Amino acid sequence: MTPRPEPEPNRPPRIPRQRPAEHTDPTSSPEPGGEPTPVLVPRPAPSRSAADLDPAPDVECAPDPGRDPATGEPDLVHVRVLDLTATGAARLSTPDGRPAECPTGAVLALVRHDGVPMGLLDLESYGADPERLITAAAARFGTPAPPDHAPGPPGRRETPRVSVIVATRERPELLAACLRTLLWQTYPDIELIVVDNAPTTNRTASVVRGGCAGLVRYVREPRAGLALAHNRGIAAATGELLAFTDDDVLADPGWVAGLVAGFARAGRPACVTGLILPAELRTPAQLMLHHHAGFAKGFEPVLYDAQAPPADPLFPFTAGRFGSGANMAFRADVLRAMGGFDPATGVGTPARGGDDLLAFFRTIVRGHRIGYEPGALIWHRHRADRAAVAHQVRGYGTGLGAYLTAAVLREPRTIGAFCRRVPGGIRHALARTRAPGRPEVPWPARLTGLERRALVAGPLAYLHARVRMHGVRTPWEQPGQAR
Repeated sequence: MTPRPEPEPNRPPRIPRQRPAEHTDPTSSPEPGGEPTPVLVPRPAPSRSAADLDPAPDVECAPDPGRDPATGEPDLVHVRVLDLTATGAARLSTPDGRPAECPTGAVLALVRHDGVPMGLLDLESYGADPERLITAAAARFGTPAPPDHAPGPPGRRETPRVSVIVATRERPELLAACLRTLLWQTYPDIELIVVDNAPTTNRTASVVRGGCAGLVRYVREPRAGLALAHNRGIAAATGELLAFTDDDVLADPGWVAGLVAGFARAGRPACVTGLILPAELRTPAQLMLHHHAGFAKGFEPVLYDAQAPPADPLFPFTAGRFGSGANMAFRADVLRAMGGFDPATGVGTPARGGDDLLAFFRTIVRGHRIGYEPGALIWHRHRADRAAVAHQVRGYGTGLGAYLTAAVLREPRTIGAFCRRVPGGIRHALARTRAPGRPEVPWPARLTGLERRALVAGPLAYLHARVRMHGVRTPWEQPGQAR
């Protein structure tokens, strides 16, 4: 987004680049009752360099780095970003962009060379010495190479408009922190849309229309379900590319630019996913999820194509290898032509998930390509306690079973291929739920059993959700619903 001068105090800024002007959506009014919860979101400052993305000093957008906000105890593992350049000094920061001191104790550091993610340093015991961290990074990933030629004059680059859609439900504090990082994106043409899903209060509206007035569009989807909320966002979006993320993430300043770069790669992918790393490792539950159920898909770009399948006997049914719903983008015309997301899938329905997996699967089997772009980076806040992890694991298992059921029902020509893969699929599912990982951070056997039982229940859950959603049409197919 283009930098703007700071607004006068107590006056909302004018954002000329927001086009079209925010209009009244039929689902945006009336507001639910309830007292608003004011949550401040800092506005973009004139300086937009990635090295200066610090929050306004009078706004508390995130807990003190390195400390548990509830207990004040230090993190189990300090998550940091180490940026190395060939011509400048090294920079150490937290996932939300704050400059950080070198911590004591265990460190998980993302190492980047001139902004390009190289990999993770996982150091179990570490002193507060930045030179030691830089030395370890150089030993593992080398040093950034200086440019071999002087940069030429800037050429014309494709800058399609990107609509970023965030579906949320009654989590204003998380949403405010997420929006702060989205407002600091370096990409020049972004439309931010928050979809308030089945709200019971006006807390989400107070974040968007108060702290982000004029910067973020607010749309309400009265029916519960992540896929329904995403489809509402698709109907409201005006961008050529549609990017999706969750309210419990922090977006790297170059996230949207990374997604656009993925679409520009050879092969013209219709969908691009990106790298997801943990935003914090404060608790044993978060550490367990990181080591056994991490979202990261590697640090090399990948292009998935049904005409040149990878060495995977289950391809394309192993849609989880393509990426995750917290970091995905589609060409708008392709996604609308597919009918958007299946409303009988996703959080908020009996299926509990699978909406992203189904969209990836249908993209591939309809002849399109999917690109994975590690430069498009999202930091995810893992569940902090074991009860929440159990709930998440149950959702993953149910969602996987629901997705596989939906895949053959929505794309019936794939039934033969699915049946041929059933034996291998069962072995894959069992191996997946064994969750091999680091022995010092064990994965409880009860969670393995829970996920397997949920997987078996997934097909019935999807059929239940499909009956419930019978007759539901996408918003752009409904008469009188203009984008």
